[in-house]
Order: sequence, then C-alpha cells, then structure tokens
Amino acid sequence: MPRRTAAGPRRAAGGRRGLTSRPWWPWAKRGLTLAFFAFVTYLLVTQARTVEWTEVTASVKKLPAASLWAAAALAAASYALYSCFDLLGRHNTGHPLGPRTVMGVNFVSYAFNLNLGSLVGGVAFRYRLYARLGLDNEVITRVLSISMLTNWLGYLLLAGTVFLLWPLAPPPDWKLDGRALQVLGGVLLAAAVAYVALCAFSPRRTWTLRGHQIELPSGRFALLQLAMSSANWLLMATLVFVLLQQRIDFPTVLGVLLVAAIAGVVTHVPAGLGVLEAVFVALLSHELPKNELLGALLAYRALYYLGPLAVATLAYLAMELKARRLAAPAHR
Repeated sequence: MPRRTAAGPRRAAGGRRGLTSRPWWPWAKRGLTLAFFAFVTYLLVTQARTVEWTEVTASVKKLPAASLWAAAALAAASYALYSCFDLLGRHNTGHPLGPRTVMGVNFVSYAFNLNLGSLVGGVAFRYRLYARLGLDNEVITRVLSISMLTNWLGYLLLAGTVFLLWPLAPPPDWKLDGRALQVLGGVLLAAAVAYVALCAFSPRRTWTLRGHQIELPSGRFALLQLAMSSANWLLMATLVFVLLQQRIDFPTVLGVLLVAAIAGVVTHVPAGLGVLEAVFVALLSHELPKNELLGALLAYRALYYLGPLAVATLAYLAMELKARRLAAPAHR
C-alpha cells in the first residue's frame, strides 16, 4: 500500500504554465469540455437505443412495486458504499480534501467507469477532478491504487468462494469447464487470504518498486478493504437477484455476475455492452426464458448504469464549475 504522505501543491503546475498562457488555450479548453459533454449525450442516446424498451416495460410491469423500490435502494446503497472506497486512500495518504468531496469524486468516477471503462472513468476522471482540487499526481495515484485494490479484493474473495463451493456449469463451447472454475476459485481465494495474511504478519512493511515506495497497511485495514468490497459486490448481486424475482438461487446469480464482470474487463467494451447479457443468457437460459432474463438485465442496466451516469454527468459539471470558481481568485 502506498506510503502515507501529505498532499502538496501540484508539481506539474509550473510545467503547464507555458501551455496555459497561450491565447488559444481558454478556447481549446471550452471546446474540449463541450466535446466531452456531447460525447456523454451521445453515449446516453446510443445506449438507450440498444435497449428493447417494450421488453423492459413488459418485464418491469410484472415486478411488484416493492421489488422495484428494493432494486433502486440496493443500487443507491451500492453507489454510496463504493463512494467510500477513496476515503481509505484519504486515510492512508492524509490528504486534506473533505469526506464529502472525496465521495463526490468517487461517485462520479465510478459511474463513468461502468459506462466508459476503467481507463477513462476510473483513472482519467479521478486524475482530472483530484488535480483540479489541488492534489498532486503522486497522491492521486496512491488513492486510485488503494481504491482499485479494494474493489478487486472483494472480487477475489467472493469469486474464489463461489467458484470453489458452488461451481457453475459453463456451456460446452467454453474453454473453462466446471472443474477448471473450481481450480480458479481456489487460486482466487488463496490470493485474497494471502494479501490479508501478508498485511497482518509480514515483518517487512516497506518495498521499493520502480522508484516508488510501497508500504503494507495493517491487517485491520486489509480486512476493512475486504469487507467493504465484498459488501458492494453482494449488493450488486442482490439487485440482480431481486429483479429476477428470486427465481434463481443467490449463489448462482452472484457467480454469473462475477463471471460477467471479468468478461467485461477482458473484452474492453464500454459499459460491457452486450457482455453482461450474453454471459447471463449463456449460463442461465436453461433456468429462465431468454426474454425474461434480458428484461431483468436491461432493467438492471437502466438502474445501475444509465441512471447514475445521468446524475454523475450533472455532478461532474457542478464540480468543474466549483473548481473554476475556486481557481479564479488565484489568477486575479
């Protein structure tokens, strides 16, 4: 884990002075901002067009109102929990940004991460927003590293447990069979346990990797990472479970969601468009009709991807305006 350090002024500010002093720079910034929001609008429209809205409507009408409210509450709870991941980085680095600001940045980056991919959403947005708020690149990198590690620790624990104890039955044309998934589950579970054990018992606490000093957190910190991340993945799976009206047992829903998550990362498709649905249909179409599966999953996409993306876009715009107002007195 990155070593604790206080955040200082941005080091790259001096290097950027030559570029930002050019007369065309303000216009270029405005143009890039407009292009960005145009792209987000395009993304929302194109994703909306891929949804079979008549199918979604039919599926939603079959759901009790209590289920819809429960699914919306679960989505909100998941985003609220994930928005706390960067607070771990705040604690570890000691940077001065307040919890509400950190959670806001984390929320925006998570929503864009799900819809645009980790490189743009999870990485680029954090660097831009945190840099505008005064953190230097070293601190931002440490916060980002802790957050990403936290997210995948829970994945390792849950995927390892589910694949090992409740192995799925992949289609015949898949390269991994049920036995291979069990072996993979054992490896993933061992990796999660090894990280916690290393943090708790390793006598050596600091390493240097390519000029960067890495310090192991305490065992309690590692357990907190594991608990927060696991809870978030479980909330996501419960959301799908509720939308499927509990007609498929929960460990199976969780296992398929975890397979779909890694498939989306491997394929590098923005928002995992089609990947989530394809994995669920491939693994569960023998248990539920395809149209019912797709209806529930499209409702899930609307609740967990499109809705938060629209909110995050507005939040991002508000953050940019706030950062511009804070920076204005410094240039007077």
